[in-house]
Amino acid sequence: MLDMPIKINQLQLKNRLVMPPMHSGLATEGGHVTDALAAYYAERAKYSAPGLVIMEHTCITEAGRASHTQLSISDDARIDEHKKLTDAIHEAGSYVILQLNHAGAGAQPLEPCDRVSASAISMPLKKLDRGMARALTKDEIKYLQERYVLAARRAMKAGYDGVEIHSAHGYLLDQFYSPLTNHREDEYGPQSIENRTRFLREVFAAVRSELGASTPMAVRLGGADYLPNGATEEDAVEACKLLEAAGVDLLDLSGGMCSFDRPDHPEPGYFGSMTEKIKAAVQVPVLLTGGVKTVADAERLLKEGKSDLIGVGRALFGDAHWRENN
Repeated sequence: MLDMPIKINQLQLKNRLVMPPMHSGLATEGGHVTDALAAYYAERAKYSAPGLVIMEHTCITEAGRASHTQLSISDDARIDEHKKLTDAIHEAGSYVILQLNHAGAGAQPLEPCDRVSASAISMPLKKLDRGMARALTKDEIKYLQERYVLAARRAMKAGYDGVEIHSAHGYLLDQFYSPLTNHREDEYGPQSIENRTRFLREVFAAVRSELGASTPMAVRLGGADYLPNGATEEDAVEACKLLEAAGVDLLDLSGGMCSFDRPDHPEPGYFGSMTEKIKAAVQVPVLLTGGVKTVADAERLLKEGKSDLIGVGRALFGDAHWRENN
């Protein structure tokens, strides 16, 4: 099943293997594209031949960067350097979309910054705990929506085939989705899934309006926190129904405040219990990533109906010839 084609909006993928977004550390301080970064992606696209590459998370503003070597598309000067990435991946035979991100309370910019989040919180995810953040105002929410739009516009000018909005792993949009970090009392508050996904859906709608209906758009959702009082798999199902209604072309599922791991679940496809429920509830393609080490793992998960596509992260990160060696 892994070699069966699948369509994501206008993209006809040659197979169901996805190279998911995973920070490489190969960008410069300040997030500029390097020759080593372009070669890294081109090698994996050539030898493991994923139908789709989702570029590692890329900051939409410098104040929202998650690390000093996180890629950036925060200004127009970055467009030409990103073109090196898209050209290299396309020449190797894969499609590529860019993941857009703001770290929120987990921001680690090059200079001290005013960290923002859904509420006045410090992060429960320790690797993102930079101290207390303050709650975004509604005007600031609108401002950041505009920054997502500008970043998406730059991505298309740089030759990407689409974009993915990052709302997982404890970053800003996930901070609104998770009841562990969202304590607001307005229409963005935790009283309902509609409220918790409102900022995400507004970002999606604004970017969709900019890019048009024919541009592939994905959302990476940290569907469940797997922590007491956190977001649940049932929450994820309801959120994905809302995202499908909003016009999402691909649902990329991962963890929330547990990041990209699931506590006490080392098995291949450890988010599969969540993606299986979502796949049964929506028509849009669902991507499962997490712990997949072999082609046999990927084939089994697809046959079991856990998802429509399989992401291979750490195994492909470590071996550009992963597909050949399996």
